[in-house]
Amino acid sequence: MRIIRQLRELGVPSVPNVVTIGNFDGVHLAHQRLLHRVVEVARPLGALATAITFEPHPIKILAPEHAPKVLTPLPRKIELLAATGIDLLVVLPFTRELAHQSPLEFVRTVLVNPLRTTSVHVGPNFRFGYRQSGDTEILEALGNQEGFRVEILPMLRVRGDRVSSTRIRELLTEGQVQKAQRLLGRPFSSRGPIVAGLGVGRKHTVPTLNLAPIEEQLPKIGVYVTRTHLGGGEHNSVTNVGFKPTFGDHRLTVETFLLEFSGQIDEVDMEIEFLYRLRDEMKFQNPAILKVQIQEDARRSLKFFRLLKKIHQQSRAPERPLIGSSTTE
Repeated sequence: MRIIRQLRELGVPSVPNVVTIGNFDGVHLAHQRLLHRVVEVARPLGALATAITFEPHPIKILAPEHAPKVLTPLPRKIELLAATGIDLLVVLPFTRELAHQSPLEFVRTVLVNPLRTTSVHVGPNFRFGYRQSGDTEILEALGNQEGFRVEILPMLRVRGDRVSSTRIRELLTEGQVQKAQRLLGRPFSSRGPIVAGLGVGRKHTVPTLNLAPIEEQLPKIGVYVTRTHLGGGEHNSVTNVGFKPTFGDHRLTVETFLLEFSGQIDEVDMEIEFLYRLRDEMKFQNPAILKVQIQEDARRSLKFFRLLKKIHQQSRAPERPLIGSSTTE
């Protein structure tokens, strides 16, 4: 996947582009469906499957006090977009100048002239142009005028839940990481450098790995069954998101305890996948009582992973023929 940050990097396009546009925060199931559709349409035409996104999130420029915490920082978003088969990713710097373009100006300066866009594929809530004055109807009208086709994909729902970045943030804020996973199509995760803690875990309870402070979305404060990725390996784990109230006042931390692990950790980065919420974070009378609770959290987490393994084994097992039945080629 080629990545550009200025449209002038393209030069004169030699082939047309099939385009989708969005923030793609989370690259959730609805985004994936849209991106796969773009690839599906582009391939037979010999066109480039192109995604246009913005950095930073437009709300950070237009109304920073209301800007949401992002689900996927740009490096992770790029990885997820590349996995969909997109050929070209345009990461446009979002500026006030861009925000003040009319829908027609946006179409001509972004879609028509630099990209030779042959079709645009967006979701039903797509808005663009100054003060979001352009909607899907205006996009279709401009497509007819400027010579490209527009396809509007319907809203995607999973078990009655609309699939959107906003809904996923709501679920994470409530600690409902399993429901968030359904909408993302993968476990919600946080990644970053490993940093040294205060040593209270190793001294008083259990040794943990601490994630460097991040600005992105985190799940609700509490204790979670998790899977921690270190280098090329993954480890079953239990993770606390919180302030360690048993040990006084601390900043928000994400610390993970690797289950059934012994050895040296040489990696400098890690990624933590949140699979199931165990409980709220609590203040205990002393570290000894907290240690007992952590051991119980570990026991419940191991039970979770045993059950998960059993489910996976059953789903992969071939179906057995009914007793007394016969098969023929």
